[in-house]
Amino acid sequence: MNQAIRSTWMVAVAMFALLFGALTVVQFFQADNLNANDWNSRTLYKDFDINRGAILVGGDPIAESVPSSDGFAFQRKYTDAELYAPLTGFYSLVYGATQLESAMNDQLSGSGNELLYDRIVRLFSGAQVEGASVELTIDPKLQQLAWDLLPDGVKGSIVVMEPKTGNILAMVSKPSFDPNKLAGHSSEKVVSNMANLEEVPGLSPFLNPATESLVAPGSVFKLVDTAAALESGKYNADSVLDNPAELKLPGTNVSLPNYVNGGCSARTKADFSFALEQSCNTPFAQIAWDLGEDAIAKQAEKFGFGQSFNIPVNVTASQFPTGMSKDLLAQAAIGQYDVRVTPLQVAMMTSAIANDGKLMKPNLIRTVRAPDLRVLQSPKPEQLQQSLSADHARQISQWMVNAVDRGIARNAAIPGVQVAGKTGTAELLAGSAGNNSWFTGFAPADNPQAVVSIVIQDVDLPTGSQLTSPNAKQLLEAVLNK
Repeated sequence: MNQAIRSTWMVAVAMFALLFGALTVVQFFQADNLNANDWNSRTLYKDFDINRGAILVGGDPIAESVPSSDGFAFQRKYTDAELYAPLTGFYSLVYGATQLESAMNDQLSGSGNELLYDRIVRLFSGAQVEGASVELTIDPKLQQLAWDLLPDGVKGSIVVMEPKTGNILAMVSKPSFDPNKLAGHSSEKVVSNMANLEEVPGLSPFLNPATESLVAPGSVFKLVDTAAALESGKYNADSVLDNPAELKLPGTNVSLPNYVNGGCSARTKADFSFALEQSCNTPFAQIAWDLGEDAIAKQAEKFGFGQSFNIPVNVTASQFPTGMSKDLLAQAAIGQYDVRVTPLQVAMMTSAIANDGKLMKPNLIRTVRAPDLRVLQSPKPEQLQQSLSADHARQISQWMVNAVDRGIARNAAIPGVQVAGKTGTAELLAGSAGNNSWFTGFAPADNPQAVVSIVIQDVDLPTGSQLTSPNAKQLLEAVLNK
């Protein structure tokens, strides 16, 4: 009898160990694979029964979960949807999550490590799982103003950023979309809505153009050339630059002309201030030849080129080409050829100049709070690197002030305030309707409160001029008048 009991006990123990081992394998070693399996819809449907946390701007939700009566417990709802769509992204039963809905999913869904205590309490109490709320650094009034300054029908982006902290105060892009159309629970309707959105020229619902689109920067890239020149020690504020009307490009039958709408033709010799004020091309092409491709590339890297990171949404790495012949290097030096930047990259470069050469990591998150409102995260300003010396940054700032006071960036001038700025025009490939028009700058120049970077894509010169420097003036005034 004892032997029979022992045998039964051993079998029971073995079966328990086998069951426990199987559960361990499933829950700890195969969980990620099972959750990611395309055939496993149970996890996805379960997520739509969670009271997902809100994304907040100025204390008000721009994305939140509201009760649903269509078989799911909650429906994701977006307020001021098009205004914030490139930031929030969408949370879709069909297409998954994008942008902040994806980057902050652990916090919003309540599955992050910092919410373990909350999950344990709710497990024992039987209460429903709730996600954390995510408050953004965005200023709602500034965001709305930036949106209103971009006309419908254009393709463009605006970034407003605090240079001393890296906090993003506004980030808008057009064309935009309504993420509510992708957040519904009817797969058929969602797929149909996505098909319609994908037919809108210049729109990808999966991308944030300000952080992920790569566009030609034109003459705003001359700030990189100027920094590289000063940092090399071969140039200073007293340097005199050759300023021919045209520069023969070696190995070609073409010449690089100066900017025809500026005052470059007034001088055959120029200092840095004049060259930046009038956005003359030929001096900067010659600087690139003198310093070499590596020096320009290294300075671009110091401003953040070639680096992909998260803020927490993904930022695509901006590009400066390598292995160029002299004719291509001359074009790259003025932001043409294969130089490509995100609008955020231009804001970062300008912020480093405004901040005594210190490049701060851009940030969109002010606080993350648990359902009981305790703070889980409150990101602190983080310096990425020293892009250039403080003295050289202040020198470039002064030249940018001159560009606004008496140069082609004069439409950004604010009475009684020193505004530092640089315009840019990038000619597009044959077949395009126009140019990329840029403005980037900050104010006040001696104590910068905000950087504004604007790009309007594929427009004629008058339209680009109207939508860049004057709009930057309004945005800077709004910041300074707060």
